[in-house]
This record gives sequence, structure tokens and C-alpha cells, in this order.
Amino acid sequence: MLSCLYLGVVTLFATALAPWRDPSPHRLQFVAVENGVRLEVLDWGGAGRPLVLLAGGGNTAHIFDDFAPKLAATHHVYGITRRGFGASGFATSANPVDRLRDDVLAVIDSLKINRPVLVGHSIAGAEMSRVALSNPNRIAGLVYLEAGYPYAFDNGRGPSMEEFQQVSGPQPPAPAGSDLVTFASLQKWDAEVFGFRIPEAEFRQTWESNAAGRPVKARESPGSQSLVAIMTSTQKCANIPVPSLAIFAIPHVRETWMSKAADPAVRQAASVYFTKLDNLAEKQAQLFQASVPTARVIRLRGLHYIFLSNEAEVLRVMQPFLAGLK
Repeated sequence: MLSCLYLGVVTLFATALAPWRDPSPHRLQFVAVENGVRLEVLDWGGAGRPLVLLAGGGNTAHIFDDFAPKLAATHHVYGITRRGFGASGFATSANPVDRLRDDVLAVIDSLKINRPVLVGHSIAGAEMSRVALSNPNRIAGLVYLEAGYPYAFDNGRGPSMEEFQQVSGPQPPAPAGSDLVTFASLQKWDAEVFGFRIPEAEFRQTWESNAAGRPVKARESPGSQSLVAIMTSTQKCANIPVPSLAIFAIPHVRETWMSKAADPAVRQAASVYFTKLDNLAEKQAQLFQASVPTARVIRLRGLHYIFLSNEAEVLRVMQPFLAGLK
């Protein structure tokens, strides 16, 4: 009995000291895209047409740690962490929007990825559309995951990016105390507050930790200035010349903390926010559908992180689109 107890204590102690390992089945490498700048690229393997996953603003390729393996059953799946975020390097650029486009192309060239489909979330739509406009023969298609907004397509006949930016809602709570004991506890808190689960590796990439390995605060990323440049850019993408699938979250589902807020003022503010957001999103979806002959537009009731909140539906919608590409 004592020996069993001793072994149990030793096992627990060893587990506590063991370094954390990312459970997602990817291979990590770094690809040079210009002098002094290397980007983190994740490779989940798989056979079939290559897919390149591009994260939304503030995220890294690890945001796809749970989603990507489902795609790897029928495709070779890669993910790129945008410059200035996570483990990727950073250098300023005279034209940040075009530089991000060129970064994607540089990775495709370096790894000799033959005509991939770009799959992007949120603001990644800007990079995707610009790759399609400048180099349509280098890619087979695009999948916009809540990414088909004016930074990705704007022909002057729909809502502007400024209109979307003017819509604001109540601010979410911040983690504290027991929520910050470990990255696993931070992940659990976040899932309960927002209503979808982000992979733990993503928090480890985007949060600072102390000497004990506990999360402290969200990391300030130098790449944020590139995102501001995208949101305020006067360059408009008025044409998407490749096959495209645009998935919009319409209507947007309220995040858990909003729907359960005890303060009626918060619930009212959330209601106003989502009413305005959904009206603009529907106008953008209609514009996309009417003005982009190469596009198929899908509306799913879900959260902005649609590939996490509606994973099964998103995969089901993507499969026939991907299978139908030449």
C-alpha cells in the first residue's frame, strides 16, 4: 500500500514538472518570407488538395489546432501564423496589407504548395482576396469563415468598413483569480464565458506567463498595426476571380456572458449591438452573393468564431465546395 502511494506521489510530481506538449498532431516549422522575418507554419499532414488556414486578427495558426485535423482526413492542411503574432517574426512595411499578401505567397512558394485553397477566418479575408486578385492562378479557391466583410470585398455598393466599426457592444468580463491558475483554467473560463472552446496552445501563444508558468495577461503583439492598416485601408477589393465559399454567421448568436448577464442594461446593449451587426452582415452577404459570380454564400446561425461554434456544419458545407474544385 505504501509503495503504491509513493509511486502515485512520484507520478503526480513528475507530471507537474513535465513540460506541456501541444496535443494537436502537427509538425512545426519556420519559413523565411523576407530578411529577418520567419513565419510559424503548422503542418497537419494529410493527403489530397492542400489547404492553407489563415487566422483572424490577434490569433495564431494554433486557433485551428482542433479544427484542422478534421480537414486532414481528405486534404493536406497547413496553417500560417501572421507576422507579428505568436512565434512569427515581425518587421515593419511601407504597405502592410500587400506585405501580408506577399507573406502568404512566400510560404506557398517556399513549401512548394501547389494551388492550395486558402481558408481564412475574420480579417484574414483581406489577405485572401488580395492573393486572389494579384495571383489567381496560384490558388484553387477561397473559403471565407466570417471573413467576407468589406476588407475582403467592397465594390462601393454595400456597407463600408467604417459602418461596421461604428457598431460596438458591451465589453466582456476579464479573467481573474482562479481563472489564471493555469492555462487550462484560463481555457475553461474562456469557454464558459464566450460559448466556444479555443485550443490551449492558442492561449499559450497569445498570453504572457510568469516564472511559474501561470498566464498573466494577453500579449501585446507588434502585428496589431498591420490589422489597423487593413481596417483603414483605402485599397478596395472589388473583384474575386476564383471559386469562393463565404460563410456568414447570420444571425450572430450572443456570447454566453451576454445572454446570462444579470444586468438588464447589458442584455439590452447586446440586443441593440447584434441587431445592427446582423443588418449590416446581411447586406454584405447579399452584396457578396449578387456581385461575385464565383461565390457561394452560406448563412449559419452561430458565433463569429463560426468554425469553432459550428464546427460540424462548417465542415459539412465545405466538403462539397472543396470536392467540386478543378
